[in-house]
Amino acid sequence: MITIKENTTLVGVSELRSGIEKILEKARKGLVIIEKRHKPAAVIMSNEEYDHIQHVLDTAEDLVLGFIADKRYKSGTAGDYIDIETLLK
Repeated sequence: MITIKENTTLVGVSELRSGIEKILEKARKGLVIIEKRHKPAAVIMSNEEYDHIQHVLDTAEDLVLGFIADKRYKSGTAGDYIDIETLLK
């Protein structure tokens, strides 16, 4: 197990098999990169970190979709859209 940054640890697959408790503890505090044959294979992180990343990605997606919708709305004409009553029929 090698700490490569303050909150990032590098672990080999064989070490993962034998020291899962220590590795999970490290993952609660930061990222753990699992290495197989000296190449990164996976990343372990806390559930809180994963949720945070998902929230950031969802927010970014909402912003992009909002900009796309706004652009389409501004460049469209009244004939491009139908009202909600027509849609619900």
